[in-house]
Amino acid sequence: MTHPAFLNTRPAHAADAGGATGAEAGDQPLILLPVRGFVLFPGVVLPLAVTRPASVAAAQQAVREGRPVGLVMQRDPALEEPGPHDLHRTGVIANILRFVTAPDGTHHIVLQGEQRFRIESFVREKPFITAHVQRVEEASERSPQMEARFLHLQGQAIEALELLPQTPAELVAAVRGASEPGALADMVAAYLDISADEKQELLETSDVATRVDRVVRLLAQRIEVLRLSQEIGRQTKASLDERQREVLLREQMAAIQKQLGEDDGNSQEIADLEKAITEAGMPEDVDQMARKELGRLRRMSDAGPEYGMVRTYLDWLIALPWKLPEEKAIDIAEARKILDEDHFGLDKIKRRIVEYLAVRKLAPNGKAPILCFAGPPGVGKTSLGQSIARAMGRKFIRVSLGGVHDEAEIRGHRRTYVGALPGNIVQGIRKAGTRDCVMMLDEIDKMGSGIQGDPSAAMLEVLDPEQNGTFRDNYLGVPFDLSRVVFIATANMLDTIPGPLRDRMEIITLSGYTDQEKLQIAKRYLVRRQLEANGVTPEQVEIDDAALTGMIRAYTREAGVRNLEREVGRAVRHVAVDIAEGRTGKVHIGAAELPELLGPPIFEDEVGLRVSVPGVATGLAWTPVGGDILFIEATKIPGRGGLILTGQLGDVMKESAQAAMSLVKSRAAEFGIDPAVFTTSDVHVHVPAGATPKDGPSAGVAMFTALVSLLSGRTVRKDTAMTGEISLRGLVLPVGGIKEKVVAAARAGLTRVMLPARNRRDYEDIPQDVRDRLDFVWLERVDEAIANALEPAAVPASPAEAAA
Repeated sequence: MTHPAFLNTRPAHAADAGGATGAEAGDQPLILLPVRGFVLFPGVVLPLAVTRPASVAAAQQAVREGRPVGLVMQRDPALEEPGPHDLHRTGVIANILRFVTAPDGTHHIVLQGEQRFRIESFVREKPFITAHVQRVEEASERSPQMEARFLHLQGQAIEALELLPQTPAELVAAVRGASEPGALADMVAAYLDISADEKQELLETSDVATRVDRVVRLLAQRIEVLRLSQEIGRQTKASLDERQREVLLREQMAAIQKQLGEDDGNSQEIADLEKAITEAGMPEDVDQMARKELGRLRRMSDAGPEYGMVRTYLDWLIALPWKLPEEKAIDIAEARKILDEDHFGLDKIKRRIVEYLAVRKLAPNGKAPILCFAGPPGVGKTSLGQSIARAMGRKFIRVSLGGVHDEAEIRGHRRTYVGALPGNIVQGIRKAGTRDCVMMLDEIDKMGSGIQGDPSAAMLEVLDPEQNGTFRDNYLGVPFDLSRVVFIATANMLDTIPGPLRDRMEIITLSGYTDQEKLQIAKRYLVRRQLEANGVTPEQVEIDDAALTGMIRAYTREAGVRNLEREVGRAVRHVAVDIAEGRTGKVHIGAAELPELLGPPIFEDEVGLRVSVPGVATGLAWTPVGGDILFIEATKIPGRGGLILTGQLGDVMKESAQAAMSLVKSRAAEFGIDPAVFTTSDVHVHVPAGATPKDGPSAGVAMFTALVSLLSGRTVRKDTAMTGEISLRGLVLPVGGIKEKVVAAARAGLTRVMLPARNRRDYEDIPQDVRDRLDFVWLERVDEAIANALEPAAVPASPAEAAA
């Protein structure tokens, strides 16, 4: 049956029914279905959503047994699991006409009210409420007074229905076809727009005459509201008609003024816009779109709500650089000079950038690759993009993508939204004022996806040279050519960049700097920059090489130079106080002054301390911020041959330790290890810095060496670090991050590294000064690692020497 708006616009299924069941009156208990904010009347058919577990169980039980249910409203709608004392005592016995389970798991039933009942006593509460009830019989009185009440109520109901904008014909027919006053009162009460408590009061009114009188009063109030609503609607329509007439008259007046030559300033604005469109040099399809919007603007009143939106759109179209830029010659020698001035080291990276610029010079209209500088923080990725722009003589624009999780940040919002704007790409090009700018897409690995879409998917078109010639921003609605833009991306981690997006870029990896490179960078750039930032001159503050080296080794441990610059700034600010107060004229900062200026050293050389006992080996690790050394510590305790692993190790690293232990057991005799130790002792392997998660297979050689050292009693050479994956056959397998790991070993003061022989291909990537400071041992098998890493076994003294 239809829910007419004149009576009750709230759908029945929104009543938040808890669901339950009912049973017939008599000896058999009635299954009760508690509902909240909803009252069903006899003779009415309505749907109901069943959500609570007890209610679902009750409804299913009633359907299985073919029994009716008792619908009772709970007193407090907020209760999730109402008990017997939380229910009204009067309800309606209803038949379940249909029980449906939706695909999403929700349950719905269709009920037909049958007869009122009152609860006499409750039988049980679990798994659903049942009770003995007394049916309420309704007297069939047809006296002249009752007949008059019936006809009055019927007339009121039809009048209310006719006041609705759309009269429900089936409900009108039902009202006209009603024959009993009580049934008609229940039908009107069911659809009347009143509160649930008022409906419950009507349900509890068993006297038909009293109930009809109450429904008549409530319906009279509703009819008055509908009449007022109709009157307000007529007044509103008249007001809108007057406003439309005013707009039409204004347009006619504007046309007459134009014919008389008395046009206002709006026409001058339109003429200026038309001239700007002509001079913008737009492509034909874009020009047509701009003139179409200009025609709309000409027909609008400047007070109209859409006038500002169209005007802003035209301003964006006019401001964008549509014309082809003039080609600028690229001087390769000058570009090489600029790169050397701005950055120290990075020879391989500079060589690739020079190759890139050479190709752009020889084929300016070619599809150049998208470069992506990947590396730890502070190694100069963003500044490299600025140097490329300076070398090419182009504008530089930086677009930060860190934290962007809305596709509209890339493609823009549609103009239908209030406050819509183009995406960051188009905004950056407008800011640059040219189509051949260098655009740095910073932190491309830190984009995220959300309910607003996936911005990395939108970047696929931007960074594809085959597609970005017709890039379409949602706000512009017309294609824009991005093929002349030089895109350069930066990232710290490549793992978080989706595969299709990573495939569109040429990855150029920037690893960490060596200590010597950091020293040169500090002398050439960092010291000068911090002196200027803190208002002192080189004549007032001088920092020697020993102080800078001390900062690098004792106060910072990073792949880049960002923290080093902070430490330089701390030292300069400390002495700037004395200079500002006039206590000194010139300050020389040497290594001896660092503890006073920067405090005690943060890092110390702990290699010698860590490997002075058997069972400790120095490994090499790769981290997102560069390489680092990693200590593997092993000890044995009384036990039954178990292996204990600690240090927040990942699954792969745990498996490496287990493989190393199995390999040691299988070759115990070769290394002079007593096999009995594996049954009488537990071995505990710990990797310090236990709060830091660690994973990966490259610690296999170090773990194997530490275990052999522990069980054979031979110490590991303290000048040696190692990396490599092991197999159960004793092979040493290649690993990644060799350059970063070797640089970390040199930074820690080690002089010897043991690497997998199959990583010889990475030797050329290692900086020359690091290669000069280290001895390299290339491993094919684990036997070579033991032979090169462990100190010789101590020779026991002879009896004669002992006696002496």
